[in-house]
Formats: sequence, structure tokens, C-alpha cells
Amino acid sequence: MVRTGKVRLSDVAKAAGVSSGTVSNTINRPDSVSEVTKRKVMAAIRKLDFVPNEGAATLRSGTSKLLGLVIPDVTSSFYAEIAKGVARRAETLGYAMLLFNTDDDPGRELHQLEILARHRSIGALIVPRLADEQRLARLRELGMHMVLIDRTSSDHDGCSVSIDDVRGGYLAGQHLVRLGRSRLAYVGGPEGVPQAERRLQGFRRAQAAAGMTLSTEMTVRVENPSYAGGEEAASLLLATETLPDGIFCLNDQMAVGLLNGLVRAGVDVPRQTAVIGYGDSAAAQGAVLPLTTIHQPMIELGAAAVNLLLAEAEGSGGDHTHSSTVFNPRIVVRRSAPSQA
Repeated sequence: MVRTGKVRLSDVAKAAGVSSGTVSNTINRPDSVSEVTKRKVMAAIRKLDFVPNEGAATLRSGTSKLLGLVIPDVTSSFYAEIAKGVARRAETLGYAMLLFNTDDDPGRELHQLEILARHRSIGALIVPRLADEQRLARLRELGMHMVLIDRTSSDHDGCSVSIDDVRGGYLAGQHLVRLGRSRLAYVGGPEGVPQAERRLQGFRRAQAAAGMTLSTEMTVRVENPSYAGGEEAASLLLATETLPDGIFCLNDQMAVGLLNGLVRAGVDVPRQTAVIGYGDSAAAQGAVLPLTTIHQPMIELGAAAVNLLLAEAEGSGGDHTHSSTVFNPRIVVRRSAPSQA
């Protein structure tokens, strides 16, 4: 339909046979409108080629229909899956997601949050790699709502969503113990990353539950917890007097690099040594030997983070209570560490 004048919200209301307020709710709060009414309004919007004035809506409400996702590494499959969950849930609720990459730089992270604050975004979902309490307090001083991803509520005074990494590490250790492996190794990155330390804690708990002492565990740390870091770890383990017969890696990228390094050196995986990763990424399924790994519900985690952010924004007048949502991981058994028959 061709129109010569500007289409107003009242024009859409008239065409749909509803009030202007119902049209506004359909655009800004779609969950508050029935499906039948929503279809009528959206049909009228398409017919009249109506474009909502987001700038005016922002001035009236003080916030925009934007939320930010601030992550350390956009190339990581873990964060990509979280972003997918955030984007899907945000779109369902009538919001748009802006994606920021920090490269693990606290300065960039703060600058990106300031950008979101200037654009009056509803808030930010942030994945800080290291928990700096003073810096997190400063971020809240921006007046933004914020939910931390991959952190527990004990790490800060706001809402958070996370994976039970202690449980994940325990499942990996338990599986290797049940396979009868007794010389275990943990392959990870530098110390101090909370998620990694929790995974190692769970791994050690599984060994302790089986009556194994920590002297049976070898810990290998490399600077870069990536595919290249996994290859480096493989070289270090191959240089030891006795190769471990069970290896748990911090993430799938490291596990695939380790696995390829071992196979190239002639190691029979899993007969000589079993390998377990963490994350259940596409790389785990496409490895030279499909990788046994710990699955994390990342899309669900991203969606839950959006729900918490909007609940915090709606309850900012004093009715909101901070909460933490923790998801349980599960083990996915493949050829790098198969269950015994």
C-alpha cells in the first residue's frame, strides 16, 4: 500500500481495530498481548509500512530496546552459543542485542559498557574473565543494569547465570576413574581463572572419592588455553617418563589440540590414554577422534541471562532481589574416552 503522508501509531490502531495503547504494547511489550491481537497489529504494521519511532520511545521511557552482550572472545564456540541464546530470547521479547568483544582487556570492557550507558540500553550481559570486585563495582556506578554470565552470585552483588563447573570437573574425573585409569593429568591455562579452578576442584574431588591421592595427578598449565596450547601440552606430556592414562582438559579447543598432538606421535587413544574435553563444541564432534566432553547448556544460559536482566530492570524501583541461576552440565561419551562394554 502506498501512502503519501507519515504513518502514525493511531493509523495502525485504526487499521487493526484496537487502541493505540495496544499497538504500543505489541511493539514494546509483546508478551503482554494475546497472540490473536498481536497478529492483527503486526498485519496492520506491514500493510501500512509503519516504522516505530524508537528515538521517541527512548526519550519517554529513559531506555532503549537495546541490550549489550560483552564477551572476551567472539571466536569462541562457547561464547557464540551463549550469544545465540541471548539473541533469540531478546528478539522474542522485542529487544535487539549489541555484541562487544573485549579481548580480555578490562579497559575495553569498561569503555564498551560506557557506550551502552550513553545509548540508554536496558543493560548489559557481561562475561568478565577475571573477577575484579573493585572494577565490577565501578561498572554498576554507571547506573546500568548488569547480569554476569559464567559467574556465581557469590562473586558479586548482582544477578548471574553460570554452569556448575565443580560438577563438570567431577563428572570428567569420575568417568576416567570408572574406566580404570589411575595416572591422571589435568591440562589447563594460567592459574586464577575461576571457572578453570572450579573444574580442577571437581576433578580432584572425583579422585578423592575413589581413594586416589593427588600425587597420582599431573597438572600441566600453558599460557594460551587454545588449540595451540593443547598441542604444547601434548609435547610436554610426551616428554614425561610415563604418559598419563587419563587426561582432562580445561576446554574442547585444548583437548582437540592435545588429541591431535598425541595421535601424530603414535599414541593409541583411548587404549593408552583417554582424553576428555569441556564444552561440547562443534570441534569436539569433528576431532580426529570424536571427543568425550562435558556438555554445557549454553543457549539456555544465554536466554536465562536475558530474563534476569529484564527482571532487574523492571524491579529497579526496589522490588527486585538479585538471584543466581546455575545450570548442571552432563558428560557426552565419544571415542576419545568410551565407556567400557
